[in-house]
Amino acid sequence: MKSYSSLFRRKSAAQLALDAESSSLKRTLTAFDLTMLGIGAIVGTGIFVLTGEAAAGTKDALGAGPAITISFIITGLACGFAALCYAEFASMIPISGSAYTYAYASFGEIVAWIIGWDLILEYAIGNVAVAIGWAGYFKNFLNGLGLHLPANLSASTGTELVLTNGEWQPLTEALKTQLGSSWETLPHVISLMNLPAFVITFVITVMLIIGIKESARTNSFLVLIKLGLVGLFLYFGFPHFDPGENWQNFAPNGWNGIMTGAALVFFAYIGFDAVSTTAEETKNPQRDLPIGMIAALIVCTILYIAVSAVLTGMVPLNILANERPVSAALEAVGENKVAFLISLGITLTMPTVLLVMQLGQIRIFYSMSRDGLLPKKFSRVHKRFKTPAYSTIAVGLLVGFLAAFMDIGAVAELTNIGTLFAFVLVAIGVWILRVQQPERTRKFKVPAYKLICSGAILICSYLMISLPLITWLRFIIWMVVGLAIYFIYSKKHSELNDSKVPPHNKGTSVNDEIPFN
Repeated sequence: MKSYSSLFRRKSAAQLALDAESSSLKRTLTAFDLTMLGIGAIVGTGIFVLTGEAAAGTKDALGAGPAITISFIITGLACGFAALCYAEFASMIPISGSAYTYAYASFGEIVAWIIGWDLILEYAIGNVAVAIGWAGYFKNFLNGLGLHLPANLSASTGTELVLTNGEWQPLTEALKTQLGSSWETLPHVISLMNLPAFVITFVITVMLIIGIKESARTNSFLVLIKLGLVGLFLYFGFPHFDPGENWQNFAPNGWNGIMTGAALVFFAYIGFDAVSTTAEETKNPQRDLPIGMIAALIVCTILYIAVSAVLTGMVPLNILANERPVSAALEAVGENKVAFLISLGITLTMPTVLLVMQLGQIRIFYSMSRDGLLPKKFSRVHKRFKTPAYSTIAVGLLVGFLAAFMDIGAVAELTNIGTLFAFVLVAIGVWILRVQQPERTRKFKVPAYKLICSGAILICSYLMISLPLITWLRFIIWMVVGLAIYFIYSKKHSELNDSKVPPHNKGTSVNDEIPFN
């Protein structure tokens, strides 16, 4: 019985406060920094990479067509509900670790481990998708300069490329249709690795080792450029917007296609989740975290709807079925110079997504390691830079290796299911704590929490169901592996084992207020 109860042991308010007070991380981030970090993570891969495949479809998933605009509205609504739930938790438990830490204080260790392991999947695989997407635009930028990377080092392992119009392009079904039977006579090559994706991951890793404030300043500058790129696309793309031609079949796969598209692009919105992992580096986390998460989400939802509408109204869907749909659409309507400028801008600014996503992954490792559920090396803080350098290097190597050899469609779908699962658990957690601990101090409260939490749970669950079967199978395998690691290693090394919990922390009520600020 004791072994069973230990699975649901929770961290007390005193233990959470002690974690924060003993943290070696520097509190330097403001509400503005957090908002820009959120925008930096949200505006990027969703607009510039995944919109095309979500609209056109993949080999495993139906496309939404021009109704991708509705997909973004549904996704934005679900994320809005989830963001409110995250904001309430952040105001109650302003400590690094995001949903993992919230679950540890609310449900117990086994649930915390499950969601922490899930977040590792969400961030690590999400980083891979971003790195691959960036590499596609970087290659396009080099091509515009007349420079060409070796074909066998410019795409994920096993990708078949064909030389057409002087450029090596992935041999997709859309390209086969465009070229007709002539593609069989063109030069072919099989890629060995995606070198640009590996290199950009290395650069981001170095930045994150140097420091969070320096990374945030760089992010804010690049986000302003990124917002300018979105405006540039809308300005030059809108004159080519022709819904009479390109929106004739607005929802080619009906409601199923719309919901599948929403599930695919959900990945684009998880930046506000990454913001919540920076609680121990925020000056006033109980006030600034809710502001940063919600403000970033509102701005980005408006931008996504506008861009997806113009993009699908400019060109036929088959032109968008690639890793650089914005540039491809502009080139198709003769705006080659603008396409080149946007490729240049994306090459410079999309790493902000990778920066914030990788930051979130590292802070999850840091929190789980501090709790004893992962080896202590992952919570070591660099003496000079005051960052978890070991975790940063380990995550950078993992992401870089996977980005060099994996396919973007598979990794984006895996990220989505992990994110949706986390959102469902957080919404359930808010509801349960409102019932069980109504007197607990909350500096931010979800309005009409029953309605908001129910909306988040229902929409996110429906989006999970809309994902392809192969994604579910990969997710289940990942979670089974995680549970095996917990029972073999983490449960034995937990800081909440009786021999490790300090006497003054035993028996402390989780209802006690955490003394911050």
